[in-house]
Amino acid sequence: MDNPIIRRLEGFTRLSRDEKQALAEAASQRVRRLGAREDILVEGELPRDVHLVLDGWACRYKTLEDGRRQIIAFLVPGDTCDPHTLAFREMDHSLGALTAVTLAEISREGLQSLTETSPRLRQALVWTMLVALAVQQEWTVSLGQRTALERLGHLFCELFLRLRAVGLTDGNSCELPLTQGDLGDATGLSNVHVNRVLQVLRNSGLIILKGRILTIPDLARLQEVSLFSATYLHLDREGGSLDANEP
Repeated sequence: MDNPIIRRLEGFTRLSRDEKQALAEAASQRVRRLGAREDILVEGELPRDVHLVLDGWACRYKTLEDGRRQIIAFLVPGDTCDPHTLAFREMDHSLGALTAVTLAEISREGLQSLTETSPRLRQALVWTMLVALAVQQEWTVSLGQRTALERLGHLFCELFLRLRAVGLTDGNSCELPLTQGDLGDATGLSNVHVNRVLQVLRNSGLIILKGRILTIPDLARLQEVSLFSATYLHLDREGGSLDANEP
């Protein structure tokens, strides 16, 4: 039952053994694997299931008529790709795999049944949606007000902390399987501009990028340079498992 979905939800509320078991069973009934750059759902499609990321990276994105793409969210293990489908009937954006991904597919009816029998699970899912909204707001601030260096530095801080929250960092390092094109599509920068800013971040000793691994030697320093405050991630929520004797 130690999977990133449970770790993610336990960051928001304490779950009992039975609740974790029920969620783990629901998430294991239908597992879908996609290759890198494959679409999970496209805008206008009628979704039947909620997708949860078990492994790999995905994104939410919008594409303009001329092919320009705006990434509006990065999705890492433990994230719920499309919780809004519980309320909406049609996709208003697309979901795509950035790397090979493994997804748990839970029907809307199945997820509703889980949340109806477990107020704590329902509370945790509501928190994931609220935090996703907070992240979206912060990205809007980056696009409108932060400099190019601040945008990329801010994004690196966010991704590192999100991965650390689900146990997917190694000291001050984490996986970063994103291309410069992906970073540009998320931050509104050209590939050339992304490359220049990455060189500045490297030369300043703020980051180390080797292959698909990002290392942040001094997180506090990068946060300061990027005007980053983790408040919007709500990582200080009380979580953890209930004791065995608790309901």
